[in-house]
Amino acid sequence: MNIESPKVTVNKSPQELYDFLTNVENFEKLMPESISKFEVLAEGKFLFALKGMPEIVLKLKESTPPNKVVLGAASDKLPFTLTGDIQELEEGKSEAQLLFEGDFNPMMAMMIKGPIGKFVNTLAENMSKL
Repeated sequence: MNIESPKVTVNKSPQELYDFLTNVENFEKLMPESISKFEVLAEGKFLFALKGMPEIVLKLKESTPPNKVVLGAASDKLPFTLTGDIQELEEGKSEAQLLFEGDFNPMMAMMIKGPIGKFVNTLAENMSKL
């Protein structure tokens, strides 16, 4: 299952946005209002929960400065990645897009596609407000 956020413009250079996204504490600022829990567990690893959804632990899996940040599920029960692609638009401005890739059975994919799509779009939208 693949979900792409719309591309958003962020008033930060690619390096500034990359630095922001690789510091997982900053994801709390991007979370939707429906967040019920956010906790940094270790460097590069955090837990969050949205109302009505199970807790999810994400960890920094890969990063390529200043253009790519990949977070992945810490558990193999829900195997997925969330990739932030960052491109420079002009001096001090970036274009960012979030890509969600998950390997779920068809029933699970059908149930979570809507909420995950909304979540990914909210993260991108909140990124554009930085």
